[in-house]
Amino acid sequence: MSERTRRRIFHVFWGAALFVLTLASSRVTALTSAGSDVADIGPEWTREGRQAAVRLAALPPKDEMVPVPERPFLMGSNRQVDRNAYPQELPQRTVYVDVYEIDKYEVTAVQYLRYVLANNLPPLLDWKWGGVFQETMVNHPVMHVSWFEADAYCKWAGKRLPTSAEWEKAARGTDGRLYPWGNEPAGLSRANFGRTGLSGPVRDRPERLLLYPPIVSVDKYENAVSPYGTFNMAGNVAEWTADWYDPSYYKYAPDKNPKGPAHGSHKAFRGGGWVDSTPAVRPAQRNGADPKSRMNWLGFRCARDPVGNPGPGAPTPTMNPATP
Repeated sequence: MSERTRRRIFHVFWGAALFVLTLASSRVTALTSAGSDVADIGPEWTREGRQAAVRLAALPPKDEMVPVPERPFLMGSNRQVDRNAYPQELPQRTVYVDVYEIDKYEVTAVQYLRYVLANNLPPLLDWKWGGVFQETMVNHPVMHVSWFEADAYCKWAGKRLPTSAEWEKAARGTDGRLYPWGNEPAGLSRANFGRTGLSGPVRDRPERLLLYPPIVSVDKYENAVSPYGTFNMAGNVAEWTADWYDPSYYKYAPDKNPKGPAHGSHKAFRGGGWVDSTPAVRPAQRNGADPKSRMNWLGFRCARDPVGNPGPGAPTPTMNPATP
């Protein structure tokens, strides 16, 4: 191995490690600049990659939705109950939310692949490695998706992004529990979080950490579903919501159907991701990022209003999502 190669491996390894450590330590405050966590990669389909993508897009999608009935719930945190509560979670309040439906699982890579092929869009950054859509990604949550792209997908699918309040209610129910499964602390048997080491496909190629993060299938952790049956609302990937983000919003939010501030510079995301520590994967924890950001720890799920009462901006799909 040449000295030049050794230097490259050294810098790439420590660059990837520094990225993870910096990200893990900075999640309490809002991300302040747009960007991608992978630079200078021009995604484009190879012939083999597109053929594989078309074949995999025909697989059955995990697109089940669960109903969330209309009723009040405890939104936010009470520091007398939760010592990990951050200021942006305060105060805890009783909030009423109308009935809605929400995706049982995070939107998967193959679901988003259908949208990409139907609209002749370029592949995502995490599909670029090797020039093909990786079969191991089929039931993994999609990532490297900006807020605008997540919003467009949900509208194309006849849905919408959930409000931050809807997301929180679906994740923790009405009783103010600390986690989807109850008040017991998060552990790796219930959630995918705290995975900042280099392992698996990144062991020998540490630069792959940005493309192959340690995410898991969206239907893992049946022992950790929320009261409404939703999966992975603590860890795996954090999830975009519809709201603009204001750390003080809970102090002035309305008591019925809060939808976030009227304007802002960051969009709210919830749930924490594989890179986060225990406090950040609590459903009450909320944060914000530039809506143009694309990150390998950030995905989304969709919501919709009951049939016969469509919400704003939710057109019915007009294209076959499996058609390239």
